Amino acid sequence: MRFFLRSPQFKKTVAIIAVVLALAIVAGLIGGRMSPQAGILGAVAAPFQKLGNSVVNAIETTFNNFQSAAVLNNEKEQLQNEVNKLREQLTEYEEAVNQNEFYEKYLNIKDLNPDFEFAPAKVLASDPDDIFHGFTVSVGSFHGISLYDPVITDEGVVGYISEVGITTSKVTTILDPELVVGAFDSRTGDAGVVSGSTEYVNDGYTRFYNLPRTCSVAVGDLVITSGSGIFPDGLILGNINNIASDPISSSLFATITPTVNFDELKQVMVITKFEGQGNYLTDGE
Repeated sequence: MRFFLRSPQFKKTVAIIAVVLALAIVAGLIGGRMSPQAGILGAVAAPFQKLGNSVVNAIETTFNNFQSAAVLNNEKEQLQNEVNKLREQLTEYEEAVNQNEFYEKYLNIKDLNPDFEFAPAKVLASDPDDIFHGFTVSVGSFHGISLYDPVITDEGVVGYISEVGITTSKVTTILDPELVVGAFDSRTGDAGVVSGSTEYVNDGYTRFYNLPRTCSVAVGDLVITSGSGIFPDGLILGNINNIASDPISSSLFATITPTVNFDELKQVMVITKFEGQGNYLTDGE
C-alpha cells in the first residue's frame, strides 16, 4: 500500500480532491451567509458540494478496494506457498515409492542369487556420439564400482561398466560389439556367444552367433547368460527374432531383441560381486 501512496496517480488524486473540497467549503460558506433570496450563488455552490461528496465517496471506495486487494494478494501468496510445499512433499513421496518399487523388483533376483551384491545407480546422461546407447551412471569407485561390473535391470542385462570414475561410470550396452558374453537358449540349451553388431544396432538387435547347424533354437526362445564371461549365469539377454546362416562360417546365428528398453532407462543396478566374478570373454573366444 505504501507504493500506492507514493505514486503520481495518488498525488494527482489528492490535489484534485483538495481543490474540489476547497471549492465545496467556499461554496458552503458563501451559501450559509447569503439570504434565501440569493439563489444564484446557492445554485453555483450546490454542484461543487455534490461533486465534493462524490469524490470523497469514490476515494473511500478506492481505498477500501485497495485494502481488500492487498488482503487477497497476501492470502493468495500464502496459499501458493502451501501449494508449493505440498508439491514438494508429493514429489518426495513419489520418489520414495518409485525407489521402493525399484528395490522390490530385485528381491527375486537376490533371493535366487544370494551371492550377488548390488549398487543402485541413476542414469545421468546418454552419450550422443555412441550409436550403441552407452550412458553414464551416478556411481563410481567411491561406491565400490569396478571395471567390467555387470549392469542390469529387473528385465535383464543392460551391459557392463567400461569406464570408472570416482563418482560416475560409463556403461557399454549389449548392443555394442565391444561386449561379448557367453549365452545359451533357455529352452534347448544350445550355446553360443552374444555380442552387438553395427549391422543390426539401428533395429535395436544384438547377435547370438557360433550356433551349430544342428541346434534347435527357434524364434521366440529366451536367451540367457551362461556364466562363461563377465556376467553370472542365468541373466536374461533377450528373445530370438530371426535365425540365419552365417555368411563367413558354416554356423548359424540369430538376432535377439533385448528385453531391456535402452531409451527408457532411468535407474539400473550394478552387480559389484558374485561367485566366479573376474572372467572376461573377449571377442572370438
